[in-house]
This record gives sequence, structure tokens and C-alpha cells, in this order.
Amino acid sequence: MAQLWGGRFTKETDQMVYEFNASILFDKRLYKQDIKGSMAHVKMLAKVGILTEKECDEILNGLVGILQDVEQGNLKITAEYEDIHSFVEANLIERIGETGKKLHTGRSRNDQVALDMRLYIRDELKRTDGLLLELLKVLARIMEENLDTLMPGFTHLQKAQPVTLAHHVGAYFEMFKRDRLRLEDICRRMNYCPLGAGALAGTTYPLDREYTAELLGFYGPTKNSMDSVSDRDYVIEYLSALCTVMMHLSRFSEEIIIWNSNEYRFVELDDAYSTGSSIMPQKKNPDIAELVRGKTGRVYGALMGLLTTMKGLPLAYNKDMQEDKEGVFDAIDTVTTCITLFTGMVDTMKFNRQVMEDSAKNGFTNATDVADYLVNRGVPFRDAHGISGRLVLKCIAQDKALDDLSLAEFQEESAVFEADIYEAISMKTCVEKRLTLGAPGETVMRQVLEENRTYLEEAEENA
Repeated sequence: MAQLWGGRFTKETDQMVYEFNASILFDKRLYKQDIKGSMAHVKMLAKVGILTEKECDEILNGLVGILQDVEQGNLKITAEYEDIHSFVEANLIERIGETGKKLHTGRSRNDQVALDMRLYIRDELKRTDGLLLELLKVLARIMEENLDTLMPGFTHLQKAQPVTLAHHVGAYFEMFKRDRLRLEDICRRMNYCPLGAGALAGTTYPLDREYTAELLGFYGPTKNSMDSVSDRDYVIEYLSALCTVMMHLSRFSEEIIIWNSNEYRFVELDDAYSTGSSIMPQKKNPDIAELVRGKTGRVYGALMGLLTTMKGLPLAYNKDMQEDKEGVFDAIDTVTTCITLFTGMVDTMKFNRQVMEDSAKNGFTNATDVADYLVNRGVPFRDAHGISGRLVLKCIAQDKALDDLSLAEFQEESAVFEADIYEAISMKTCVEKRLTLGAPGETVMRQVLEENRTYLEEAEENA
């Protein structure tokens, strides 16, 4: 058992206790961050005179060698070590001897793991952001290609008013834009360095915390040593943001599942992103969309688990906080896979444009426009609403669309109707005359598409 704290103890730790306490099997993924933090710490120790330049170079070379060997598969991170910190330090001492024992001067595993997690979450925030950017590019392309693809808009899962596919997909574009803003906001708030906080009360060594923070790309050091080692707000915030991402993916997945059904036939999923049935040869199942929808609950669980772990912890560090890792790592892996597969599924999905337009026409989505037509000719809205409703009833009885009624049938309900009613309630007219910003009309949608292009160009430049 490789342990860093054996001096106080006279007996070996019970094997089951050791395994229960150890974190190496999951915190081994922090090896890059642990080594990066150790390298910055060593440079700082040399700067303030605690290490000589020769000692600093020895330790740095040893750490670089460990990093390279791990990444090349020449050095395995095994359960022989209690945690990733023990692994790095033990291997360093084995490679460079006594000088390696000076690595841990002026720090605790408490501020060390707090640093590792901040560095790791910061890296993952950027990776998640990059995946969302790729998804946004796909959505922008779909919007550009479907500016005039008519479809029904829904409320209560009932056809409501005609929109375009560009407008519908644009709603998700806005959602994922907000997700990126949330990630940026979390990064800005968490980007302070806890290293130098020690176990909870700092250290007597003359550490230059500002220099360490600068080396690691932080805005500066954290301001309270107790909070430094016990803060996991940034992990909770990241999990919360991931839950919102998954909620958005799940909503979109639900629509794709519905659109893919035989009853709707709005979309056809690519074979590469579908599966079949073991018994029913005709089936083409939207399994990726269903799994994304299902895995949303898994990510929610990680957030609730960590919130529950943290809710009763006194200051400062407690071993409970080791539970901040497994659920977070699983959530990150889940969301990464879900965004990647969802992006591929949507990118290869084909839209049945005529089916979408026919569905809008046959769902009385232009009933509101019939009422608007009457209002624009002096009929009070409440009366116009009733006239339009009666026309819908007439269509239902005759299995017709509103567009299929004769002018005489319109005029049976109101003499105000004239021949221009057909143009006024055509699907194209219904959409194009909605010109307030945020509506599906072509003029304002072109403005939105231009803004989307600028947004994506700027995002690429800043990536």
C-alpha cells in the first residue's frame, strides 16, 4: 500500500478499509492536472527560494517523464496507490530519489485535489463548449436550408399555427446558445487558484500564490483557505449546466422520436443512427434519440447526488467530498457522448418537406388567420373567433381543410369574406406576414440567420 501519511500509525490499514478509502480507480483520470499543478508548484517553490534551481529542474524533468510514460502506456496507474497524488509522488521519488520528497512542501492533498478538480472541470467546460458549437453549426445549416419549409407549430402537442422548419430548429439554436453562455459564466466564476491554501489554514512557507495562479492560467488565488479546500460550487454549477444541456437534447430527441413515427413521417433517420428489431423486420428505431432522452435522468442523478453529499458538511475538508468525482466523471462522459451522437444524428437526418407542409394545411393551423382576416375588415375579434371556430367544425364534418371550402361556404358564416381569403390563409402567407422579430416570417428570419452566422464566426475565432 503506497501511502503518504504512515508516520502517525503503528498498524497497517485493514485491506477493506484501504480499498474503501482509496480513490485511485477513479481519480486516475486527473493525472494530467495533478502533474501540471505540481509543476507550477515546484516552479513557485524555486522562485521563493524554498527549492534550488537544480532541485526544481530535477523534479520538473521527473514529472515530465512520468507524464510521458503514462500517456505512452509505459507506466500504468494501478490500485497499488491510494490516489493519483500518491502515484505521482511515489514514482517521482523512485525516479529522482530524495529530491522528489520535497515536491509536497507547502501544500496538502486537500488544496492539491481542489486544484486538480478545478483544472479538470475548466478543461471539460471548454470541451463541452466545443461540442455545443459543433451542434450549433449543424442547426444553423438546417435553418439556412429550410427557410421556406412549412410545418405545423404545436402547443399541447396539437397543431396550432404554421411555422417553418428553420423557425422551429431556431428555438433549439437559442437554447444551446444559452448553454454556452452558462458554461462561460461558470468558468469565469471558478477560475481562481486554491493551491497554497494547505489543509485549511494556509502555510508558514512564504508561498507566492499569485505566481502559481498565473502559471496555471487563473485570474488569481482564492481568498479564503477554508473555502478553497471545501468549495465544490463550481462542480455543482457545471453539473447543473450539463443537466440543462441534457434537458434541451431530450426535448429535441422527443420531437425527433415523434416526427420519425409512421403517423408523422416528418423525418427519416440515417441508417447509421438507427437500429432494427430482432423480430419485426420492418422496424427502424430511433434508439439514439431514445437513449439521449433516457440518459438525461442519469445526469440529473449526478447533480442530486452531489448536492445531497454537500448539504450537511461542516468546514473545511471532509472525506465525503471524495464523492464529487465518480458521478461527475460519469455525467461528463455521458453528456459528451450524447452531444456527439445527437449532432451526427441530426446532421444526417432527412426532412420530408411535403409531408410537413401537408400536415400544417390539414391541421387547421391557419384558423387564427381566418379570424385575423375578419378583424382586419372590422369584425370584432370575439365574433371573428367564433366564426373561425364554426368554419373548422364545418371542415371536420366534411373532412376538408379550410383552404378547400368554397367561397359560398365561407360566406355562409360571414358576408365579409371575399375571394382574397384564399391568399390570406395560404400557408405561405400565414408565415410570411408574421414579421415581428422572433417570428417565422422570411424577412425577420433572414435577419436571425445573419446574426447566427456572425455569432458562429465569432465563436470560432474565440475557440
